[in-house]
Amino acid sequence: MAELLFRGATVIDGTGADRYRADVAVTDGVIAAINTTDTDADADTSARPATAARVIDADGLVLAPGFIDMHAHSDLRALVERDHPSRVTQGVTCEVLGQDGLSYAPVDDTTLPALRRQIAGWNGDPEDFDWDWRTVGEYLDRLDQGIAVNACYLVPHGSVRMLAMGWENREPSRAELNRMRELVAQGLREGAVGLSSGLSYTPGMYAGTDELIELCEVVAAHGGYHSPHQRSYGAGALGGYAEMIEISRRSGCPLHLAHATMNFGVNAGRAAEFLDLIDAAMSESVGCDISLDTYPYLPGSTTLAALLPSWSAEGGPDATLARLADPAARERIRRDVEERGSDGNHGMVVDWRTIQISGVRDTALSDAVGQNVAEIAAARAVTGTDAFFDLLTADRLGTTILHHVGNEENVRAIMRHRAHTAGSDGLLVGARPHPRAWGTFPRYLGHYSRDLGVLTLEETIARMTGRPARRLRLDRRGLIRLGHHADLVLFDPRTVRDTATFEQPRQAAEGVVEVLVNGVSVLTDGKPTGALPGRALRRTEQGVSAI
Repeated sequence: MAELLFRGATVIDGTGADRYRADVAVTDGVIAAINTTDTDADADTSARPATAARVIDADGLVLAPGFIDMHAHSDLRALVERDHPSRVTQGVTCEVLGQDGLSYAPVDDTTLPALRRQIAGWNGDPEDFDWDWRTVGEYLDRLDQGIAVNACYLVPHGSVRMLAMGWENREPSRAELNRMRELVAQGLREGAVGLSSGLSYTPGMYAGTDELIELCEVVAAHGGYHSPHQRSYGAGALGGYAEMIEISRRSGCPLHLAHATMNFGVNAGRAAEFLDLIDAAMSESVGCDISLDTYPYLPGSTTLAALLPSWSAEGGPDATLARLADPAARERIRRDVEERGSDGNHGMVVDWRTIQISGVRDTALSDAVGQNVAEIAAARAVTGTDAFFDLLTADRLGTTILHHVGNEENVRAIMRHRAHTAGSDGLLVGARPHPRAWGTFPRYLGHYSRDLGVLTLEETIARMTGRPARRLRLDRRGLIRLGHHADLVLFDPRTVRDTATFEQPRQAAEGVVEVLVNGVSVLTDGKPTGALPGRALRRTEQGVSAI
């Protein structure tokens, strides 16, 4: 007898093929039967099970593979808030962690405390938390103790660089580079799916092209991919993308461009130039293996400290705070951010009206949340840069921001591209985090597919399921097929929508009815169940599978 039967569902299988109507049964964590009366449907089928312990009437509802978040920042929240409502209420059944070159494995007793401070704005820094791992494998083991959704992990280049040579702004020695190569190889052997890099964050931004090529050669040899947060999404965006493509071409490493945007006024309407670059690299004459992800919103989100010029962050958080206290260093930073264009701000001069505070580490600064830096400066009768300095110092670099620099024409053009997948890039901490953390996937389904018709529903789901599963080389996931793992989402295509807003970002989606992870319901009737069936999906020579 089947454990669960979806009766009369409209199946959209993750391939991009047309939908069909079917009964789908789940037994022992896998799809055990698909029975369709659509004679022309392109689907694996088997006899309908006679009985099921639980039957869901899915008439009028869409059954799809569980959504895969290709760019998540749940590295700690998945362990702290274990029912993970921001993900399960969207239909996400797998997320990719270790993003932007900065995460918590591999680490040692020196780099871990510094990393906790550096990316507290991304992940928080909870008290009395048991940091019982140091290696990638140990971190994956910790995930296996029980999480709501499956997770893949990227070895973070910045964390690796810290282990090999600290926060120094220079080329590595041969010994240091060999150490980095071995750390990356070890992480991949232990189950990571690839390498991330954060080239506008310290210390990753200090790496040259040749360093990244050498590390990507290791990644390619182990069957992984490179996912860079490139050096610029503003003045130098096209040059940054060209560098990432060159690294892929020279190393032979597949490339996945994280949050692939063309931001700021300088890039308005220029998505076609970026996509032409991608198409040329994917052509038969070059043969680069490229994919990308985007979130369906205009503002970005990061830490306030990320806007600092790279030289001011050399040496780590304590050295940065010391420079903010030094008048000469402050004046040099001011010239970079206000006059020259800080590399931390993608080569652009900062417009303080576009920098909105979304979260603070020190609750005494909570009145700043929701205001932009220009408004804070006016209220305090100081310059924008002085308000910037004051916030960074008082909050010990822990402030998070929304960065209002996106372009709608670019967003729509990029999501139509054949290499596109979906990623939330969602931060889950702070008083008012970006709503993409709770709304990305229903926003694609509702706003961009149903309401605007930018993509068909079949195209949209393929970008969230089958296509990212191929990039991750997931074993029997990402499609509705017999014998595939039962990572599934049932939703109402007429009502599904995001409800998270910039004012109230922690709002669950509407229209998502049921979500299964490894055959276990983590969402039933739109409510999280508290079940923890998720596991780390580790890379193997054949692909990625649960261990």
